[in-house]
Amino acid sequence: MIIVSGWIRVDPDARDGYLRGCVSVVEQARASSGCLDFTLGADLVDAGRINVYERWESEEALDAFRGSGPGDDQEAVIRDAEVARYQISGVGPA
Repeated sequence: MIIVSGWIRVDPDARDGYLRGCVSVVEQARASSGCLDFTLGADLVDAGRINVYERWESEEALDAFRGSGPGDDQEAVIRDAEVARYQISGVGPA
């Protein structure tokens, strides 16, 4: 299992528009083979932060979905980002 997790920082005034522009990406990801979960969401305390969480069955499933990254219009509003990919070897109850 692969987990992609982290955050994207945009100007606070641009966050809602950025997220609206990501609706189709989230829909496409969730419909993709091997996608177990995919979400982008506004942070509750930081007006410029977008939280990223993805869960995939395999590296191959993630790579098959992943294109070249955000489009130019989305890339232009990203000020900073820290997103990492984690390979999970086991899962148990929380």
